[in-house]
Amino acid sequence: MWASATGAQPDIIRLEHDAGLDLAREAKKQLQMDDEPGTRQVLDEVGSRLAERVTNKLRTFRFDAFHCGEPNAFALPGGFIFISRPILDLCGWDESEVAFILGHEMGHVLHGHAVERIMTSSAMAAASRTAPVEGLLGAWLRNVGIRFLETAYSRDNEVEADKLGVRLAVAAGYDPQGAIRLLTRLAQLHRSPDPLILGEYFSTHPSAEIRIQTIRRYLTSRHRD
Repeated sequence: MWASATGAQPDIIRLEHDAGLDLAREAKKQLQMDDEPGTRQVLDEVGSRLAERVTNKLRTFRFDAFHCGEPNAFALPGGFIFISRPILDLCGWDESEVAFILGHEMGHVLHGHAVERIMTSSAMAAASRTAPVEGLLGAWLRNVGIRFLETAYSRDNEVEADKLGVRLAVAAGYDPQGAIRLLTRLAQLHRSPDPLILGEYFSTHPSAEIRIQTIRRYLTSRHRD
């Protein structure tokens, strides 16, 4: 599939978008989407401000919310970002905190983490040998299930996404302390009697304390530059 690209950046970005669109269509079939106007308004407003700060204008992003029992979010190649209603509730609908979560997921797209995870999947490699390219990714996701998209990235990937998420939030005019507030709240919840309330999404990331330290060092280094 990727061999069909000429190697030129516009072709690669277009191919990545088409792959992500295929995946996003299947993801929406498996998820209970949140179509409330208030949710749509927050995601459109915060997401558009973040997307405007992306240097490469060939990149586009789409933000959608879904219902589930725990905080969750994931990014698909091509800029398709999915965020669960419980994460928005955990953020208290604070736009600076939401901006950090969305920016973090955008970071996974811009750094190539999202497409790399999918294209290096052994199940994906097997499927590509037996199915036609068109509709391949949707069929693959239908087989492996949406849980695959919730699996952890490497620690280095998560740190890179955190830094870019904060950078985008700051560039878009949001308070970088929103990230610190959210992660501090997460650290407190981890120490609560029922830490399972956070679900798998946050449990597969580096600890909140490590992420706070990393973000603070990053913000300090930016002020010195």
